[in-house]
Amino acid sequence: MADRETRPTTVWSRPERGARGPAPERSRTQITAAALALADAEGLAAVSMRALAQRLGTGPASLYRYVGSRDELLDLMADAVAGELDLSGATGGDWLDDLVGLALQSRDAHLRHPWLADMNDRRGEVLGPHAIDYLDHALGILAPAPGTAGEKLEAIGLLGGLAVLFARREAAATPTGDPAADDPSPGDPAVWAAHLAAVAAEGRHPHLLAALTATGAPPPADRDALFVRLLRRLLPAMLGQGEP
Repeated sequence: MADRETRPTTVWSRPERGARGPAPERSRTQITAAALALADAEGLAAVSMRALAQRLGTGPASLYRYVGSRDELLDLMADAVAGELDLSGATGGDWLDDLVGLALQSRDAHLRHPWLADMNDRRGEVLGPHAIDYLDHALGILAPAPGTAGEKLEAIGLLGGLAVLFARREAAATPTGDPAADDPSPGDPAVWAAHLAAVAAEGRHPHLLAALTATGAPPPADRDALFVRLLRRLLPAMLGQGEP
């Protein structure tokens, strides 16, 4: 009884259908899939109970038989994306390699669903069944790693934050098809590298000039390589282990 009282009320704490009334015409899974398609096509702001009902060819009131509110619908959407990650790989190998692979999956999921980062910014973390599976899987990967349980949870949080950051930057650099908007691409690393080189050459920023001179001003790194390199440096450091 005490365990039930301390658990937060979520959409998953209720049965998908009541014991009474007519048999449901749809499922939460079908409704969530339609909401995902709507958000992918038009953005998170377009996801309303009315718009979703129109997409499904039904009335808004009928959707409340499956979800209690738009917030619950958003919870289902976020957890459905978490369910897209492949957690079938066995743990117990190289924990850093496995965790980096999980981070790449997370970043790719945010690229497929760019509205997801905005949802988390606005609503915080609501962990559904798939998200809890992800957290448990990540902790399983980290079982042989050094560090306390708290440090491992912080490392998983960092992994997610970097995945969101890199997904946002990549989305900003992706051409939209509008020549006016895409020339030059505001997120293009080559554009920013050229800008920094020009600023440093003016002579008013000696530390920047020294850094660029020391590195030989290499061309912008591949985004995947940069993402992986940062994770491989930061994660061991967070867990009390030097860079591998």
